[in-house]
Amino acid sequence: MSDSHGIMRLSHVEVRVPDLELATAYYTEVVGLVETDRASDRVWLKCWDEHQHHSVILVDAPTYGLESMGWKVHTADDLDGYTDRLEAAGVATKRFAKGDLGPGSGTTVRFRAPSGHTTDLVHDMDRVGNMLPLHNPPPEPLGLIGIHPPRIDHVFLMCEDVDAVTAFFGDVLEFRMTEQIVADDGHQLATFLERSHSAHDLAFITGPQGAFHHVAFWMDDWNDLRRAADTCSYHGVPIDAGPTRHGATRGWGLYFFDPAGNRNEVYTGGYWADPDRAPVTWTEAEMGRAIFYYEGTVDQRFLTVHS
Repeated sequence: MSDSHGIMRLSHVEVRVPDLELATAYYTEVVGLVETDRASDRVWLKCWDEHQHHSVILVDAPTYGLESMGWKVHTADDLDGYTDRLEAAGVATKRFAKGDLGPGSGTTVRFRAPSGHTTDLVHDMDRVGNMLPLHNPPPEPLGLIGIHPPRIDHVFLMCEDVDAVTAFFGDVLEFRMTEQIVADDGHQLATFLERSHSAHDLAFITGPQGAFHHVAFWMDDWNDLRRAADTCSYHGVPIDAGPTRHGATRGWGLYFFDPAGNRNEVYTGGYWADPDRAPVTWTEAEMGRAIFYYEGTVDQRFLTVHS
């Protein structure tokens, strides 16, 4: 499959929250996402500049964490191709018709990754537009509130065997590794993978199997991160780290928590990752600078699921 086929980018995440109304208020009023639909146990949201129906689904559940993640593919044929590749690798799949997984949902192939995360490949999600006209549009719509990121950017997950899941996403799903943090004994502590030519669309770090570290939303520049920190502080949202710079990916980030304990990031910067770009390796001794370049160290608290 070429870059005009296969996986295009991160489509959406489905996040568990024990208080659906509180979480919805946070994601719409603080993060500034746009609600597109709701049911008794779910709310569908999108970033303002996304054309598809949703990029975040909040699901009512007793605990916080990641329920599923979705990856957008270019064509319907890609779903068949990846189904063949997954089943050849011994991974069971289940197909859902358009609309089966809720409002706006596309045709979906679902499987469980070796990391323990429920993963969807999605084609033909409904499109609802980006709140701007298609002729002579302004830079952004009037009346946006909160942080209002233009789009979802990446998801960062935890698992027990980073080496194995990195190989799986590379060999079966054609992700390319841009960077890695390698332990002194040679195994991978963290890996950064891409499909969209960004510094990373997906990352894994050693930790509990199937755990959720954070979902990140793209911001256009560093000043947007500073304003996001102002917004978090104004609303009393706990800031976990930053604004700061990453060594790995060369991006800038700000981390904070939703009311359920799910970690969010707003992210900017990074680099364009050509397919033939050689991966960057960070050693275990430099893991602190890989994650927080300015500080040079990383608190163990940041490497856990919840502060």
